[in-house]
Amino acid sequence: MKNKIEHIFFDLDHTLWDFDRNSLLAFKLIFEKFDIDIDINIFLKTYQPINMKYWKLYREERVNKEELRRARLIEAFMCFEKNFSIGVIDDISEDYINFLPLHNYLIDGTQDLLEYLNPKYELHIITNGFEEVQNQKLLNSGIRHYFNTITNSEETGVKKPNPFIFEQAIQKSGAKFDNSIMIGDNYEADIKGAEAVGLDTICFNYHKEELPFQNIQVSELKEIKNYL
Repeated sequence: MKNKIEHIFFDLDHTLWDFDRNSLLAFKLIFEKFDIDIDINIFLKTYQPINMKYWKLYREERVNKEELRRARLIEAFMCFEKNFSIGVIDDISEDYINFLPLHNYLIDGTQDLLEYLNPKYELHIITNGFEEVQNQKLLNSGIRHYFNTITNSEETGVKKPNPFIFEQAIQKSGAKFDNSIMIGDNYEADIKGAEAVGLDTICFNYHKEELPFQNIQVSELKEIKNYL
């Protein structure tokens, strides 16, 4: 694999940028501001699968951006018998988007891996996250300079695993499908989506999901060095 790869495309959230840790810190600020008396760790255990459900619906074009932002909060708070008005939900949602890039912890091994790969390959980002937030995450975490291009679902009009976003990323970067690889944590969006257009893949399987044996998978970012 090493000999033919020239371009590496990374997912951002949950792959390089530690979404879970940074999200917890954003919610702490929100709970303080709105005086919400729920244990933050208990809340997140409820919220996270709800959030993942709505992101899947968003990828499948079954909810839009506004519906995603509202519904995940409404459903999570209802589990704790908290019924906020739409106005308050929208305020919380807006604050969450603004607070999220204030904290920029990276997944363990991110900086070291990017330093290792940067002299050897051209690096790129393909992300389904909201454009305005993703750019801030990259800048605030100090890793923006590693990436030649950033392809965002909002600019392409489709989300991973739609083939078009991968095609646009390849075109934008000047790469080719046969000299590129996609690295991400989401099997459906990142891995199956990339494979469908002929890209090699490495799954950062920190979720410890059961994946098909033929897929290259790592549980720590440093293991990627064994393949690239």
